[in-house]
Amino acid sequence: MKSLKYCLFLMGALLVMGTNLYADNEKSGTPVKKTRSESFIFAKDKPWEPAGEGVTRQVLGYDGQVMVVKVKFEKGAVGTPHTHYHTQTTYVASGKFEFTVGGETKIVEAGDGIYMEPDVLHGCVCLEEGMLIDCFSPMRADYLSK
Repeated sequence: MKSLKYCLFLMGALLVMGTNLYADNEKSGTPVKKTRSESFIFAKDKPWEPAGEGVTRQVLGYDGQVMVVKVKFEKGAVGTPHTHYHTQTTYVASGKFEFTVGGETKIVEAGDGIYMEPDVLHGCVCLEEGMLIDCFSPMRADYLSK
């Protein structure tokens, strides 16, 4: 209860001081890093970012707790095996992939889903050109443009 009161006190103090975490610092002109995306993200306006050989991605929305990312794979492209502390779920929007999660390998295709718990080794090989929709919690700060 004591920590809740302290958090509420700090929130009130920030409001009184007029702090806005989502705007430019008016006095210095230094932009404050946003911790959330715009409400509407239009794919046609969002450039594809490289994410490996034959792999590109678009970040489609995020805040500190969640992030959705569209990932496009060319046939034969590899999602290099890796781990991260984020929880991840992936929806196969199109194509066919061989996914390995925690040592288990399965073929997935359009309409299927994959769940990757934090810190579990996972990766994929694209068998037929396709698109994945990744959801991360918390957001992947490393995916945000500098």
